[in-house]
Amino acid sequence: MPKLKTHKGAAKRFRKTGSGKIVRGHAFARHILTTKTTKRKRKLDADTLISPADQRRVARMIPYE
Repeated sequence: MPKLKTHKGAAKRFRKTGSGKIVRGHAFARHILTTKTTKRKRKLDADTLISPADQRRVARMIPYE
């Protein structure tokens, strides 16, 4: 079976944990931060798991990550 190509856009956005789950960063944390509360910015800094609806699709895009 041929090697699979990694989707480079997905590889920059998602990563796998040691147990194989896929995590992502939050949106809305890059600019215009003065209008956001400190609590909100701190929560946006933490990574979170991707939606179960997207897991199969993202896992196919990053087969070796």
